[in-house]
Amino acid sequence: MRKTIFAFLTGLMMFGTITAASASPDSKNQTAKKPKVQTGIDTLLPDYKKQLKGKRIGLITNPTGVNASLKSSVDILYENPDIKLTALFGPEHGVRGDAQAGDEVGSYIDEKTGVPVYSLYGKTKKPTPEMLKNVDILMFDIQDVGTRFYTYIYTMAYAMEAAKENGIPFMVLDRPNPQGGNHIEGPILEPEYASFVGLYPIPLKHGMTIGELALLFNKEFDIDADLTVVKMKHWKRKMDFDDTRLPFVLPSPNMPTVESTFVYPATGLIEGTNISEGRGTTKPFELIGAPFIKSTELEETLNSLHLPGVTFRAASFTPTFSKHQGTLCHGVQLYVTDRDKFEAVKTGLSVIKTIHDLYPEDFEFLSTGSFDKLAGNGWIRTKIENGTSVEGIINSYEKTLQQFSKTRKKYLIY
Repeated sequence: MRKTIFAFLTGLMMFGTITAASASPDSKNQTAKKPKVQTGIDTLLPDYKKQLKGKRIGLITNPTGVNASLKSSVDILYENPDIKLTALFGPEHGVRGDAQAGDEVGSYIDEKTGVPVYSLYGKTKKPTPEMLKNVDILMFDIQDVGTRFYTYIYTMAYAMEAAKENGIPFMVLDRPNPQGGNHIEGPILEPEYASFVGLYPIPLKHGMTIGELALLFNKEFDIDADLTVVKMKHWKRKMDFDDTRLPFVLPSPNMPTVESTFVYPATGLIEGTNISEGRGTTKPFELIGAPFIKSTELEETLNSLHLPGVTFRAASFTPTFSKHQGTLCHGVQLYVTDRDKFEAVKTGLSVIKTIHDLYPEDFEFLSTGSFDKLAGNGWIRTKIENGTSVEGIINSYEKTLQQFSKTRKKYLIY
C-alpha cells in the first residue's frame, strides 16, 4: 500500500514538474527575448571578411564591446585566425571597466590575450604614432549613452584624428542609442566651452548612434579620416535599448541600467552643483539630493510642474563616495513613466531651478565652472540665477537646435 501511494505521489510530482516546465514564463521569455538587432560586432566578420583578412587590428573598447551572446569583441577578434589583434585602447574606466569616474587609467598588458593595452584617458587622450606602429586598421566598439557630456564619443573623435594623421583606416562598429534615435534636446555647445565632456557643437541629447556621430564629426568638424561605419541590422530609430532585446552591459560604473541612460541628460547637469547626483548609491542619476533639502517639499513642488513622462518620489540616501560622502541627503528619485514623452533636458533644468529657488542660501553652482562645461555655455547658469523661467531658457536655444536638426539629417543611416 505504501509503495502504491509513493508511486502515485511521485507520478503527481513528475506531472507537476513537466507541466510547470512546459508553461514556464522563463522558457517562453528566452525565445521571445532573442535579440532582434545585430550590432556592428555581429555584422563585422560576415560582411567585412575580405577587408580584414591579414590585417593588424587596434581595438578601442570596454566591457560594452560584446556581441549578442555577451562574448567580448576582444576575444572575437583575438580568436579569429584571419586577422591579428595587435593593440587595445582603453577609454575612461578602462578596457575592463575597473576604474572609477575621473580615475587615470594606465597602460599595461592584457592578462587574457597578452595584447598591449594603451590608455586614452589621462595624460594621453589621442593614440600616438608609437601606439599605432603595429596597426593597419583602428577599430572602435563602445556603447554610447546618447548624451553630449559622455567622454567615449570624444575618445572616438581623437582616435579618428590620430588615424587620419597616421594614414590608418578607422572603423566604427555601430551600436544603438539606448534612448532611441528620434529625440534631440538641449542647447548646442558653444566652442569656447569645449572640453572632454563636450568637444563639438552638438546638443545635450543628440538622438544619433555612435556611428552616425562619427560620420558627422568626420565631415562637419574636418577630421577627414578614412572612415567606415559597420552598420547594425534591424535597428529602428523608434527603438530604445529594451526594444532591441540586446543584453545591457553597464557602460560605466555609474550607468548601471537602461533607466540610468534616460535620466542622465537631465540629472547629469547636477554634477556642476553642490547637489549629489546619486553617485555612491545604487541609483546614480536617479537619486538626487543634499543635506539641506526637504524631501517632501521638493517632491511636491516638482510634481506640481506636471513635467511630461516623469514622476518624483521623496527620498533620502547616504552616498558612500563622491559629494556628501557619508552624510544623509534628502531629495527625490526620478521615475521615467513614459520614455516617449519624457523631456530630459527640460526636466533637468526644472530640477536645478526649483532647488535654486527653494534653497537660495544653500544651493551653489560649483566654482570649478563645471556646470557651464556640462551645459555648453555660461548663460544658462546666469539665467537661472536671474530668475528666468525654464521655458524662457529653452526658447533661447530653440533656433540653434533646429539648425542642428537639419545638419544631423545628413548623417542618419537608419
